[in-house]
Amino acid sequence: MTDSARWRVAIIGSGPSGFYAAQELLKQSSWDLDVDLFERLLTPYGLVRGGVAPDHQKIKSVTRIFDRVAQQPGFRFFGNVEFGKDLTREDFLAHYDAILYTVGSSTDRHLNIPGEELSGSHSATEFVAWYNGHPDFRERAFGLQGKSAIVIGVGNVAVDVARILSHDPEFLATTDIAAHALQALRDSTIEDVYLIGRRGPVQAAFTPTEVRELSELTQVDVIVRPEDLELDEGSQQELDAAGRQTAQNLDLLREMSQRTPSGRPKRLHFLFCASPVELHGDDGKVRSMKLVRNRLEWSNGRTRAVATGETFELPANLVFRAVGYRGEPLPGVAFDERSGTIPHEKGKVLNPEGDGREYVAGWIKRGPSGVVGTNKPCAVESAQTMLRTFLDEQRRPLGAPDVTELLSARSIRYVSYDDWKRLDEHEVQTGQALGRPRLKLTDPQEMLKILENA
Repeated sequence: MTDSARWRVAIIGSGPSGFYAAQELLKQSSWDLDVDLFERLLTPYGLVRGGVAPDHQKIKSVTRIFDRVAQQPGFRFFGNVEFGKDLTREDFLAHYDAILYTVGSSTDRHLNIPGEELSGSHSATEFVAWYNGHPDFRERAFGLQGKSAIVIGVGNVAVDVARILSHDPEFLATTDIAAHALQALRDSTIEDVYLIGRRGPVQAAFTPTEVRELSELTQVDVIVRPEDLELDEGSQQELDAAGRQTAQNLDLLREMSQRTPSGRPKRLHFLFCASPVELHGDDGKVRSMKLVRNRLEWSNGRTRAVATGETFELPANLVFRAVGYRGEPLPGVAFDERSGTIPHEKGKVLNPEGDGREYVAGWIKRGPSGVVGTNKPCAVESAQTMLRTFLDEQRRPLGAPDVTELLSARSIRYVSYDDWKRLDEHEVQTGQALGRPRLKLTDPQEMLKILENA
């Protein structure tokens, strides 16, 4: 069956960028246009479900907007369909007038230091996905029976990891944290958590909200060394030129540095101007980390960290690196290895071998930056570029067969948005019976079984 009157757009990835792009495409009235949103997992929402911390329920309320987008005529969701495996780039180009890639940045950057391969050394990506119930990470194990954990990085993800490690598990029991993670955190014996930044507090990437939450943890003494907050000339210049958020960060850190530890069961240490040099281990497991102290130098309008040669060692049973993310190439799609992004011009993929029907939005377009809302203007730009291209090139719709025919021929059991709403209802009902907002399903086979019995 064909329909030559309607345009069809495939969006690969169902995180915020994918939904914001779908919203922009469907709200216009100049085109008869359908949008199909494809997702490798059975569940939508990307990092809103799998990345936002469980104690940040308010941020997750953005899914109400996505739900309204999904109810619009012309929208379809295809979960449990993997790009490059179930459907190839060539399949999409044969069935759609345009493809929009919104797959995010799925891998983390490495420290590239000796000992990084030791047991107990992990990426923050793994830990965040694990406590959020991502199916790919549900069976991971983290050694929470030690005394000390180090988090390398001072962005919001690093702060999230430190906060979850330090939080009262009984408070987390009122959130949608994965059940396996909640039990492991209840059994945890971690007492000291270190947040390590290679530069100073002015250059830290966390937000005042995240820092303030650390100061409010009931079981934790937050320890900040006053000498780490003394600013060099370059940092003072950066502070003077920065926005209000940086000044608020510094004010909060200064307030915490004045507190006297009260003997709470856990301690969270901020350490600035230090970089990891090497991990030491016993029997293949992390035992400690060697670090070097840095001095800050002002050069070409920015502050950079320079190693002093003075080293020190911290005990560490766990190490999490949170030093940035990068995208991974998609089969057959143009990719810039240096930046870890898909090359583009205002969202239109730059591919000499393509035919101008591919677009990109989100982290895989601009790199891993911003918060959930930052993805909206990024996605809107890409969607508008696509629509302008339709107009400028005066193309006609392909009128290709519906993709469901191909999925059926390949026996691919895709999950519709109605299917997802049934899973959503199951999670919410099960969770609310336990006094929680939801109890996340983490096993794809269990999800499919629930759908078969619905």
